[in-house]
Parts: sequence; structure tokens; C-alpha cells
Amino acid sequence: MKTPHILILALVAATIAASVPSGAQEGRPLRTLPHGTYSCALPGDANGDATTPVESEGFRIVPGSGYRDAEGVRGLYLLRGTRVTFTSGSKKGQRFERLGNNTLQRLKDDGSKSRMTCIRLGGTG
Repeated sequence: MKTPHILILALVAATIAASVPSGAQEGRPLRTLPHGTYSCALPGDANGDATTPVESEGFRIVPGSGYRDAEGVRGLYLLRGTRVTFTSGSKKGQRFERLGNNTLQRLKDDGSKSRMTCIRLGGTG
């Protein structure tokens, strides 16, 4: 008895799907952020500065999907689609939405956007 072609195709498709990382299966491949120093700030007010820097929240993206916080402590992050999740280090659990190549907006625990944004200052800093 010959194996139906459809069964062979299904087995090949299942094998390929099992070898693809889960992020890619969801249509959101894993990527990395541009290396460099990210400065974080809150919006200011009409009577003062446009933004209020929060130096303790700044970080530097380094090779290997890593970061270093303001104190120099290393951690790791995941970038899946436009979502950045810090997975280890002092920022573990923090999540951001990528708004462009150089801008991240912090997300609250419930997934809504907070007021804090972090901007890449450039270079490999």
C-alpha cells in the first residue's frame, strides 16, 4: 500500500515547524536592538523642561542580546516583534514597546504604556 502524498507532506511540514524557533512560528522572529546607550526620561511640563531624565533607568545594549544597567550590572533581553522583555539582571521583568529604531516606551505590568521613554543616544557607547 502506497503512503498518500498528503501524509508525506504533512510529516515534512510538521518536521520543519518543529525545527523553527517558537518566536518565528508566531510571526515574530527574535531580533536584537541596536547597540548603544539608552537614556530614559519622563515627560516634563509646560513650565519647565520638556523631559525629566531618570538616570537610574538608563542602560547600554551590548552584544549577545545583553545590556548593562546604570550600575554596570549585566543582564539579557528578548526582542520579539516590537516587544522587548528584560529576562535577567536588575531590569528582569521590565517590558518595553519599540516605537522606532532608537525609541522604547516602558510598559506597565498590565501591558499599557507608561510615560517613560528611552532613547538611544547612538554609538556603541
